[in-house]
Amino acid sequence: MAVSSTFCRLNLLPKHSLLRGLTSHGQQLRPKWPHNQISKLEDNLIVLGIETSCDDTAAAVVRSNGDILSQVVSSQADLLAQYGGVAPKMAEEAHSQAIDQVVLEALDKANLTEKDLSAIAVTIGPGLSLCLLGVQKARKIARNFNLPIVGIHHMEAHALVARLIEQDLQFPFMALLISGGHNLLILAHDLGHYVQLGTTIDDAIGEAYDKTAKWLGLDLRRSGGPAIEELAREGDAKSVNFSIPMKQHKDCNFSYAGLKTQVRLAIESRKIDAKIPISSASCEDRVSRADIAASFQRVAVLHLEERCERAIQWALKIEPSITYLVVSGGVASNQYVRARLDLVVKRNGLQLVCPPPSLCTDNGVMVAWTGIEHFRMGRFDPPPPVDEPEDSVYDLRPRWPLGEEHTEGRSEARSLRTARIHPSLTSLIQASLQQQS
Repeated sequence: MAVSSTFCRLNLLPKHSLLRGLTSHGQQLRPKWPHNQISKLEDNLIVLGIETSCDDTAAAVVRSNGDILSQVVSSQADLLAQYGGVAPKMAEEAHSQAIDQVVLEALDKANLTEKDLSAIAVTIGPGLSLCLLGVQKARKIARNFNLPIVGIHHMEAHALVARLIEQDLQFPFMALLISGGHNLLILAHDLGHYVQLGTTIDDAIGEAYDKTAKWLGLDLRRSGGPAIEELAREGDAKSVNFSIPMKQHKDCNFSYAGLKTQVRLAIESRKIDAKIPISSASCEDRVSRADIAASFQRVAVLHLEERCERAIQWALKIEPSITYLVVSGGVASNQYVRARLDLVVKRNGLQLVCPPPSLCTDNGVMVAWTGIEHFRMGRFDPPPPVDEPEDSVYDLRPRWPLGEEHTEGRSEARSLRTARIHPSLTSLIQASLQQQS
């Protein structure tokens, strides 16, 4: 029996349907397939995953036994370099131009057609609302080929992809999810049941990496993280005395806005001109840039280490059986970050699990796999109605919490709770389960 429709609960239905009153928030939609047919499908599911929540257009086909049949990503690296970061309108246009070809290529590489699929999984939030064009594409395929559809939380997908590559990773476990838009420490009790131990109160670590790289005149076509990591190897990590953020706050939240300001002031004091690319810098100038990059990276990661150390202690009080910390998201591709966090994890008697870099950055594999996990639990929506217009506009959820805040961290937090206007994924699933009991 399927739990309440994720799309319906989040009002992720066509606006025309909402206006006609054909659906309502919290309505329960039942699948067309009997439960015994779902059980048969579980043994050999083939799911197409679509991801367009930020600046990469991605699709992948994954089998329920863990085989990755295809993975395709269309990057917007040139746009990132041109605008010094993600430009939402430009990203939306790039998605619209790439989405059809990316999905077609994913199916071709898997040597499959839409008729071979068991379901479609698609990211519905959080992310840039202009860039969630994948929802329209997913619903079009699901409608045309009578396929169930699974709405996916972007950050949950980053956490759960680790279960694809590490078979011993069972619930409960911890996860640190770090990217351009998120810093999130969670305790994963079970599929769909998460406790937020810490989050960013302003800027995420990936944003700090990107801005620092831009101010240092680095090549942003690979994003700021790899550029900073490479240059930092040439520098003295203790040459610039940056302070570690939030030392006085005994919680697990993150803040990188202040560190960004420190970096900007250090660059200005050394009269570094970002218009002069690093490749054209003098030897003295290059050394100065490398020292700033190394010093920034050291302090940025020290902030991660401190927060993770405390979060592990909190999590072990709640779930003493935890043995793994998952580190995922784009910044988890950074080898320096991995090495430093591995020390923290081992010091606390845990094991570190990091997906390969291709599965840390935004990708369709993580979406497809998370869709498989939820489909097995009966959490999916029936095919969209055949009369749904192709140009339907959806009310998306750019801000969508993954779990409820941990009580011990709530009193210390200066988090942006006022911006969290939508119920968390965890609360939605728990409410649905209560309705079923």
